[in-house]
Amino acid sequence: MTVTDTAREQDLGSDVQKMRASKIRLELGEHFRKSFETADMVIISPGVPHTIAPVAAARESGVPILGEIELASRFIKEPIIAITGTNGKTTTTSLVGEMLKESGLEVFVGGNIGAPLIGHVAEGKRVQAVVAEISSFQLDTISTFRPRIAVLLNIAEDHLDRYPDFFTYARSKARLFENQRPTDIAILNGSDPLIGKLTETVGSRKFFFFQKTDALNQADTDGASITDDGISLQVKSLLKTGPGNRPAGTSDADSVISINHSEISILGRHNLENAAAAALAALAGGGTPNGVKAALHDFRGLAHRLEYVATIGDVRYYNDSKATNVDAVNRALECFSEPIVLILGGRNKGGNFRALTQKIRRHVKHIIAIGEAGREINETFDRLVPVTTATTMADAVNKGKGAAIPGEVVLLSPACASFDMYTDYADRGDDFRHVVQKLA
Repeated sequence: MTVTDTAREQDLGSDVQKMRASKIRLELGEHFRKSFETADMVIISPGVPHTIAPVAAARESGVPILGEIELASRFIKEPIIAITGTNGKTTTTSLVGEMLKESGLEVFVGGNIGAPLIGHVAEGKRVQAVVAEISSFQLDTISTFRPRIAVLLNIAEDHLDRYPDFFTYARSKARLFENQRPTDIAILNGSDPLIGKLTETVGSRKFFFFQKTDALNQADTDGASITDDGISLQVKSLLKTGPGNRPAGTSDADSVISINHSEISILGRHNLENAAAAALAALAGGGTPNGVKAALHDFRGLAHRLEYVATIGDVRYYNDSKATNVDAVNRALECFSEPIVLILGGRNKGGNFRALTQKIRRHVKHIIAIGEAGREINETFDRLVPVTTATTMADAVNKGKGAAIPGEVVLLSPACASFDMYTDYADRGDDFRHVVQKLA
């Protein structure tokens, strides 16, 4: 076995010694084309584009190219519940896991978050379901990967620094369903016309969740709908014939489920959609209505996703560092009725900032621009709201504090990647949290 990385040995830490101890051959600092062309199989990390020259050379030589998700799935015996989408997939994946656990099932939760699926294979522990977040990068390298339940939350512009255009990226997301069988289940955003078009030929059983304006006709079909009061679910056929079969103790009386806003702890309308999709997936996978409700009541959200940090001088500070694209920021801005001082910027991944105009006009009183995209943000919005440039996160938070008055919100929701200033979005969010807590 050969492990290759363009990083230098001194940048890879203790893992290098562990691999040497396991008699793994290392090629570091660059990729050697011959090694790719003569390999029996090439397994690539999701962070490595499958279009780079050595991988392309291997493909031309007839060498199979696999991603970690594809490799792991070939050894997983349990039903896989897979969730993808531009935004909300980590929250939804975590929710599905909690719903199944609250229903008394033993599950593994991982994939693009936390533990990789190959780690579950290596551990050898059997569970009743595998719940996996799946990214478009991971879907680029599948061939036989087949989730029994597949969820597509939404598709918006993202990763246009890696894909040639938006539709290529969108088609990558839709690959989640390509190996499903008629007995499998696809859970889809019924309010997104693009998702409808991309999944027209999907052969598995389709269940939809809808926004309020496209409310589900509960008399005609199973699915979920966002209502004025919360979430309404009709799930009779899911409870009867889902891969987990009908859970013990459930009956036809459980097939219509209403979940009030007061029973859901996470913030934001977009999270109602995530919760609706998660509930459908969990019920299809053997979860119970009580398990679904218990998880929604107790789930407080994840770090760096509209995470409340502190209130200082009656100004609330929120860390939404995971909002690395424009659509995620639009969703975040909808969550507040108070005027917002918005910290925006980083490394633009090809997103169109002008798509924020309507929500900024309605919700934002001041923008603090950071990172490489600072000049572009200033040029886009300086005639709409005041824009101030900051050089560091501490500078941004202090300028945000100066711009906000009691009763308002300072929100880090960058619409950009973090790599111009940080190692990842979590590092950026941690810095924001640290600076705010120092102020407090």
